[in-house]
Order: sequence, then C-alpha cells, then structure tokens
Amino acid sequence: MEIHQLRYFCAVAETNSFSRAAVQTHVSQPSLSQQILKLEGELGARLFDRLGRSVRLTEIGRTFLPRARAVLRELEAAKGDVDERKDSVGGSISIGVIPTIAPYLLPRHLTSFTRQFPQARLAVVEEITPILMERLRASSVDIAILALPIRGNEFEIFPLLTENLFAALPKQHKLARHDSLSLKDLRAEPFLLLRDGHCFRDTAIAACDRARLNPQIIFESGQFSSILGMVGSGMGVSIVPEMAIDKRQACRYVRIADREATRTIGAVVLRGRSLTRVHLAFLSRLRNAVA
Repeated sequence: MEIHQLRYFCAVAETNSFSRAAVQTHVSQPSLSQQILKLEGELGARLFDRLGRSVRLTEIGRTFLPRARAVLRELEAAKGDVDERKDSVGGSISIGVIPTIAPYLLPRHLTSFTRQFPQARLAVVEEITPILMERLRASSVDIAILALPIRGNEFEIFPLLTENLFAALPKQHKLARHDSLSLKDLRAEPFLLLRDGHCFRDTAIAACDRARLNPQIIFESGQFSSILGMVGSGMGVSIVPEMAIDKRQACRYVRIADREATRTIGAVVLRGRSLTRVHLAFLSRLRNAVA
C-alpha cells in the first residue's frame, strides 16, 4: 500500500469523481484510476461503487476513509516535526477562506506574512464553508477562515473579529442619510442577496427573520461586487458585512439597528492536528493584526 494511493482514495471520496480527484491531486485520471484499482486489489474489497460519471463510497470504503485520513495526517505531522527543528519558519501552509472574506481580509495580511517569512510557501483556496470543512477534515487545507459558528466538535476555533451588518441602499434612497435603520423599514424594497451555499446569505436571512421581514429577492450572485453594482444602479437594496463596504460603488451604507446583526469571523483548524511553526506563525500574526 502506497501513500499516494491513500491520497488518491481520499481525493475521490471528497469529490465523488475520479476526474475531479485527478485535477485536485495533479495526476492523470487513468493513472489515478489504476492506483485505486491496485489499492482495492490489495485490500481485497471494492472501495467505490462506479455509478456512471459519479462514484460513491461502499460500506467498506466508508470504514476505510477515516483510517486513510489518519495515516495522511500522521505523515503530515511527521513532516511538520522536521520543519519545527529548522532554525527558520518555513514549509508549506494551505489556507482556505470563504469568498465573502477573501478579498477584504487576506491580501494585506498575506503580503506582510510572506515578507516576514520568505521561506514560507503559501497556497490559498477560496471556497464555500462546507467544502472548506471537508478539506480541513482531509488535511488538504491547514487553516480555514470562516464565519462562525460552525458545526463539528472536531474543530478548534480561534475567533478573530466581529463586525456589524449594514443595509446597502441606492444613494437617492429616502433612508440613505440615516445613521441606522430597521430592516422592517425595507419591507417594500426588492432585495439583492448572495445565492444559496454562501453562509452570509443565511446571516442576512436570519436578520430579516428577526425583523419579521420576508425579503422579495430579485437578484442573486456569488459576489458582493456584483450586488453592490446593481444596488448602485437603483435596482434594489442589500445587506453586507462591514468589511465589504465599497465606497467606490454608488451606494450608501446604513447600519442595521439590531444588536444581533453582526458577523463573527474565526480561524479554524482540525482539533488534535499537529501544527508546524509556519502554521502557528500565521495564526499568531493574523490574530494580532486583526486585534
């Protein structure tokens, strides 16, 4: 049994696809498929059911998956122990971040971190929360920066900051000059929100629920920039976190008068995983910079 076979197996289990797993692990699909077959042959059992273009873990595959992940985590920890013995902070670090945080929080912190630790090799993955949590479990992401709370006792959480939520309004809106407003004041307005799958959509809908507002959603996007452009053109209103405020857009931002209308952001790691010097250095610098 080879280590690369375990990596390929975990990648297929994570993506439910041989082709996507091949892309993720940087190997050709025929080679990956052959290695999976060899692994199944050595184990004497099928690990996947092949269902057309998709694959699903068999019962034996589901039993084998946490064992394979544990072996890979131990291997990564062993590499980390070697890195920790070096004089300088170096080695690789993979950072996952959700799209509603990545462009606002990370750029300046990543630049300053790489200047301070030039031997560190950073890789950044932008994905929605469920995918990042799976990648944390599979150790393909070392640290994830997410909106809290998250589900799962297997994670260790480091809160970073809490920010207020704002209503984004066209500049000519009658409430645009107010210092704060209640979302119920916008009950007659068309709303533009992030699409399903983005955790901030759930945050925005929860704020509407507290105001007993059933928003009329006329536009959905995966990017705040698209939404704010539409708001600025007068198409409707939206809800954004403080860090997403973009004064270049033709919008006004009015704080939502709701004490619970906030978003807390945290760094998340897999509980019990051995963190290397470069992991700890990044966490420390991020927490200090945000504070």
